[in-house]
Amino acid sequence: MKLKFSLLFLFLFAGLSGRVTPGIERLVTAEYQELIRNKRIGLVTNQTGVTSGLQSNREFLKRYQEPLNLQIAALFAPEHGIHGASHAAEHIEDKMDQTTPIYSLHGQNRRPTRDMLKHIDVLIFDIQDIGSRSYTYSTTLFYVMEEAAKHNIPVIVADRPNPINGLVVDGPMLDPQWRSFLGYVNVPYCHGMTIGELAQLFNQEYKIGCQLTVVPMKGWERAMSFSETGLPWVPTSPNIPEATTPMYYPMTGILGELQLTNIGIGYTLPFKLVGAPWINAKQLASKLNDQKLPGVFFQPFYYKPYYGKFSKEDLEGVLIVVHDHKRYQPVSTQYMVIGLLKSLYPKKFKNALAKSRKNRELFNKVNGTDRAFKMLETNPYPGWSLREIDQRERQNFMAVRARYLIYSE
Repeated sequence: MKLKFSLLFLFLFAGLSGRVTPGIERLVTAEYQELIRNKRIGLVTNQTGVTSGLQSNREFLKRYQEPLNLQIAALFAPEHGIHGASHAAEHIEDKMDQTTPIYSLHGQNRRPTRDMLKHIDVLIFDIQDIGSRSYTYSTTLFYVMEEAAKHNIPVIVADRPNPINGLVVDGPMLDPQWRSFLGYVNVPYCHGMTIGELAQLFNQEYKIGCQLTVVPMKGWERAMSFSETGLPWVPTSPNIPEATTPMYYPMTGILGELQLTNIGIGYTLPFKLVGAPWINAKQLASKLNDQKLPGVFFQPFYYKPYYGKFSKEDLEGVLIVVHDHKRYQPVSTQYMVIGLLKSLYPKKFKNALAKSRKNRELFNKVNGTDRAFKMLETNPYPGWSLREIDQRERQNFMAVRARYLIYSE
């Protein structure tokens, strides 16, 4: 009995010893609390802004309202809204939470205005990002930093984990002509940085000149998957429901913009599937596994989406399984999937490319370049060629990136 108890204690202790403390909890410690003492705070956040005990950052900071004489004067919400309930690209209006205004940064305004900031002494950004350039939360941070710099308002970024990990750097850089809200900064599609590290890069490389402080996490290591942090996962948006979903988003999300296949949206496994009525599951899985792509395996899969692309149709395809999150190359893997779909099903692929100019523009914006689309138009076997886009530029980026890393590699 004593042995069982000892083993249980060791198991629980091992789990607790690996726990990461997010930046928002460190902000109120003696080391950082002077940043918010006697301040009117503008809190840029959403449903992901929680403590390690799942208390919202608003309630957490209210506990220090009297001891630190602070006030939450306004909330600022990114895409998907303050509660994360709105769908992608949905317009969101400003509203009130009792006496506190909630300003939408995904409605009439994408940036905080002078009027929104006139009663703010300091802005705190506390949102869980997912580690991919095309997810708009990092663009919102950039906009917030620019506007804060114009009005001489300090910005505090309460750091949170990159849920992919802090090692994987993959995918194309951003060509200037494709800069948009979907991708605003010239970093690889998967940059391997935390939101706080990105903020430091934004501020220096883009010469924003913001009074920036990053409050780092305690206990986070670059090789960690999100499940290894001990932190609870709160869905960052409707189609990022689980802690593992961010690892899959950069493996199928770009493909989804072509409207060629279903990628699990409308089923229970968003971004983890590639399927269509005309795919042969065993053939596609076999061809993909033959490529020996690091860290991933492709399982033949059969399913019927509840809504979305090919709604209620019987589909065949592959379930993507990440078995080594430290070695896998998500965007390179996705390009191989896209390339093999063209090679195996050329007529279906050609029809998808010709179908919509809007799809093409979104595909290019999400990629950050039009070079991938041009390869798909002209190269009958584009898989390996797509993977080579910006290899040298990524290596150059690694030297820039190193200057802003808070946590050692």
